[in-house]
Amino acid sequence: MLLQSELLDFFNETRAQSELICSFLETEDYVVQPIVDVSPPKWHLGHTTWFFEEFVLKPYKSDYQLFDDHSAYVFNSYYESVGEKVIRTDRGNLSRPTVAWVYKYRNYVSKALKDFIESEELSPEILEVIEIGCHHEKQHQELLYTDIKYILGNNPLFPKYNDQFEENPIQDIPQEWIAVEKGNYDIGHNNTDFCYDNELGRHTVYLADYQISNKLVTNKEYIEFIEAGGYKDVLLWHAEGWDWVNTNQISAPSYWHNIDGDWHQFTLQGLQKLILDAPLSHISYYEAFAFAQWKGLRLPTEQEWEVANSKFNWGSRWEWTESAYSPYPGYSKAPGALGEYNGKFMVNQKVLRGGSVATSNKHTRPTYRNFFHAPLRWQFTGIRLAK
Repeated sequence: MLLQSELLDFFNETRAQSELICSFLETEDYVVQPIVDVSPPKWHLGHTTWFFEEFVLKPYKSDYQLFDDHSAYVFNSYYESVGEKVIRTDRGNLSRPTVAWVYKYRNYVSKALKDFIESEELSPEILEVIEIGCHHEKQHQELLYTDIKYILGNNPLFPKYNDQFEENPIQDIPQEWIAVEKGNYDIGHNNTDFCYDNELGRHTVYLADYQISNKLVTNKEYIEFIEAGGYKDVLLWHAEGWDWVNTNQISAPSYWHNIDGDWHQFTLQGLQKLILDAPLSHISYYEAFAFAQWKGLRLPTEQEWEVANSKFNWGSRWEWTESAYSPYPGYSKAPGALGEYNGKFMVNQKVLRGGSVATSNKHTRPTYRNFFHAPLRWQFTGIRLAK
């Protein structure tokens, strides 16, 4: 856990980064919600502010006055035990509060929390909640990038976000297989640095001999899958995945566009010709599984990924694993509303490991367990194969 003086710097840095991400937006961009999974940028700014107000300032700062009585209703996400909230699908229907109001709200809460940290010695319990709040906001910074990309990428004009965000780093190394011998291995968080509760409960697992690729699957490799009829071969797909492909008429990763016979990709720098050697992104678990089947290979389990992670580079794509999102041995939810953070989502989801080009600085680690439903692909998701 960070010291109180370190936490103030971490808080200031985190709050500033969210606003830097949004500095490239026009006012109209802040309010759009094309699908249920994508929230308006102004909602992210308000929600991360409400988190500090609800879980730090209200319970622990005795003289704190709410900025507005309706903030909790508008900006609560899924914390059912806290109170009523706007339905998730309706976030984009709210023209009010305005973007300017949200920034005033952020400034008010940020000042109150900074004054709180600077004015008195805080208990470890309070410091822990503030640190959780900072990492919670870092999660939403990644969501800001991916939600902004979805908003702009589904605009027929394909407007670019900026000229600086690089999302397609090249893996300039030959592909190799990393061999791991069978045996017992310990996995789970094992130091005093920050982690989420779903990483706790370090335990021993037995793994059979396996090999894992040192590289992520590239766009070029995935084009071969498309051209070989991968989206039309029922034998490659889970039944649920095959239904998803046909119901939604899926024939390529998200943001891919075939223009006059050439593949293009919408990026945060706008619509560009597809970079063949870049790691594949924006694919569902269904597609990851089908591609692995086509190659005669498989996805690694999250345990295999964690044991081998020090032997390959990771962090440009969230990597689908074959593991269901479930609790580690001895898992216990935190008491109160913060216990809703992870535990209640441990059903019908797949674990992803690593991080992505949109993951905030000082946020990811080898034990981090991200999780999403199988059809979702608006995140920077990719494939690392195993055998």
